[in-house]
Amino acid sequence: MFGAIKLLVKGLQKPAFDSLSSTDKYEERRYAPAKWVATTVKSISHKDATSEGFRRLFKYISGDNEKNTKVEMTAPVTTWVEPGAGPNCESSFTVAFYIPSEHQADPPKPSNQQVFIEERPQFTAYVSQFGGFASDEIWVQKAVELGDAIGDHSLFNDAQYYTAGYDPPFKPFGRTNEVWFVKNEPCLKGSSVDEKAAVQTPVSQTS
Repeated sequence: MFGAIKLLVKGLQKPAFDSLSSTDKYEERRYAPAKWVATTVKSISHKDATSEGFRRLFKYISGDNEKNTKVEMTAPVTTWVEPGAGPNCESSFTVAFYIPSEHQADPPKPSNQQVFIEERPQFTAYVSQFGGFASDEIWVQKAVELGDAIGDHSLFNDAQYYTAGYDPPFKPFGRTNEVWFVKNEPCLKGSSVDEKAAVQTPVSQTS
């Protein structure tokens, strides 16, 4: 599987965004509405959940869909993290691949019932970036650091967050990882959900 991924690493499509502002600790980005293919995994481990989610989604882009269509790999792989009630409780991890532009209008329907097409409305995110290999502990640490850097927690949804990885697991150096907090704001043009939903999570599902 990873051999096939390696052929697709260079020149991957990425979701469109505008950079609104930046500091030495984070950037504020506005992402355009887009479709993603996603799957949700319950686990106590971010690493285990993203690995399982990645496997399901890689099968989808390899042709495990109703059109038997191969879909190009994209970046980043995002994971929407909804933490559990405690350290020994399962969290919800929604792993997603951005659907490339040629399939945005009519993405192939997944064959696996655990995989779905996610419609993300336009949203704004506070983004911090870091390198290296990210463990479960590092993801949490970086989320805490980003929240501290933003300061005013009323500005964003601090109950959940995105993690984003841009590199294959076999890349040892020059890795790019990000944590995103979704900014609290009224519905934006292009949104398919109401204001409350947009604040909580920029996700809606289509079958």
